[in-house]
Amino acid sequence: MKFSVLAEAFGRMESTRKRTELTQHLVDLFEQTPHEVVARITYLMQGKLRPDFEGVELGVAEKLAIRAISKSSGIAAKNIEDEYRKEGDLGHAASEILSQKTQTTFMAQDITVERIYETLFKIARLEGSRSQDMKMKYISSLLNDASPPEAKYILKILLGTMRLGVAENTVMDALAARYTGDKANRRLLEHAYNVSSDLGRVAETVATGGLDAVKKFKMMLFNPVRPMLADRVKSQEEAVEKFGGEFAAEYKLDGERVQIHTGGGRVALFSRRLEDISAYYPDIIEKIPEIIDAGDAILEAEAVAVNENTGEFLPFQELMHRRRKYKIEKAVAEYPITVNFFDILYCDGASCLDMPYTDRRAMLERVVKSDEYARCIQMRKAGNSGEVQDFMEDSINAGSEGLMLKRLDSQYQAGSRGSNWLKLKREYQNDLGDSLDLVVIGGFFGRGRRTGSYGTLLLATYDIDGNVFTSICKVGTGFSDESLDQLYQILKPKVVIKKNPRVRSEMEPDVWFEPELVIEVVASEITLSPIHKAGLDTVRKGAGFALRFPKFTGKIRDEKGAEDASTNEEVATLYHGQKKVAHDKSLM
Repeated sequence: MKFSVLAEAFGRMESTRKRTELTQHLVDLFEQTPHEVVARITYLMQGKLRPDFEGVELGVAEKLAIRAISKSSGIAAKNIEDEYRKEGDLGHAASEILSQKTQTTFMAQDITVERIYETLFKIARLEGSRSQDMKMKYISSLLNDASPPEAKYILKILLGTMRLGVAENTVMDALAARYTGDKANRRLLEHAYNVSSDLGRVAETVATGGLDAVKKFKMMLFNPVRPMLADRVKSQEEAVEKFGGEFAAEYKLDGERVQIHTGGGRVALFSRRLEDISAYYPDIIEKIPEIIDAGDAILEAEAVAVNENTGEFLPFQELMHRRRKYKIEKAVAEYPITVNFFDILYCDGASCLDMPYTDRRAMLERVVKSDEYARCIQMRKAGNSGEVQDFMEDSINAGSEGLMLKRLDSQYQAGSRGSNWLKLKREYQNDLGDSLDLVVIGGFFGRGRRTGSYGTLLLATYDIDGNVFTSICKVGTGFSDESLDQLYQILKPKVVIKKNPRVRSEMEPDVWFEPELVIEVVASEITLSPIHKAGLDTVRKGAGFALRFPKFTGKIRDEKGAEDASTNEEVATLYHGQKKVAHDKSLM
């Protein structure tokens, strides 16, 4: 399949943010796509080569890409850098540069999707001292034969800057429409995706085998299941009212959610974002075979840092010291953990997803051999607000964040957020009723002791419908000197010259960032704002939501991707749930 067909489709997608138009562009693309290439195209439009859990990364830096463009075009790297600063996107800059190409390539090879994909895979596999030179050679070979529009998207894929605005749900809508004739069949594709976490595999299956093949999707060991998520409540009274009867209450621990797969002598761990994080927890890998009394299983647990002397739970940030490439053994020794199991999704060849919570909990307690290192998470059944309050106090005293409340008859709804699970945190019990996980989209340079770092950050929510990030506040309080320095180092490689096209903000910070980092924020209330774009027009024409007196909690949510941030819908729910809805206040 010619790569030009894909590049043209990408160009059309970039020109719109309307979901219906994006879906139609995708349907048109799939109509031109041979079945054997569908999976590859599905990965490429997401800016990847394989599903996240396989950990295939291209690892191409901008400087290397600029050298490759220079070699291919015969134009000096300095001129390419100048064009990059003007365009704000190296893919766009490459397209402009190569349209002025002075060198002629003889015997050029065809640029096909297959060739692009295979070459990128070779680049991803390169390691060692000569790997950078080989990467440049491969990139130059593609650029030598590519047209300017093709080069633009080759560079975007290489650098991880594909910003088509195409959400996974939009892709599934298009796949359902193209290969089943009815977009309503998206729910079947979604189930297959939820249990496999591999959208390329789902695409190839529906293209080659139709709905019958999709319906046969089953859970597989070492393919992570997309996690079930919880709604928020701000009081025990609200939870009791929603459930209307007895329910389970579990400690909500301040750790890292880990999906553990074990079977056939192998153990693997996956994060909430479905990335393989086995390397960070060699102690879990070693001990799981002794802990789990089952032939094979998929379990969910919270890995929590602990004080070895007191057994007290420590904050999430302590656990992040394990997120390093080197000296893992030292980190394991310095930051011990406990593994706290809260669900079982698969056991001895059978799915547990359709079992009610009570049955899954009973099975979990049978399978987990508890000791000081591993245990089932603390759970108690409750039916009234007094029982919830008592258990909440126990949870807080143990160093937890609050409680997870679960319907006793609820199934495990992979990839879904709903009212079968509710989370009640200590800080939710204020007028706002929540903490929010927000995306850092911009920074303002600090003054005084904050000179040399960012004194204030511009934050955004995630708009699911538009697949964009909408500004909601500036935050400049709650930062320690250490956290300011840490954030500066984390954000440094995320600086971009121009605002990302998926960002919606009228504010102009000193620096724009790629919308990738998520941090936790609390505030006194949610107000309406003529400036911020979160939930624009939801309550009043021309007004969005803003946070009043926002404060950074100190938590950098490394385990969450930008699309896992708090949504405009969640913010709207919190706004309407406030005791006092402040209609006339605004936050600049």
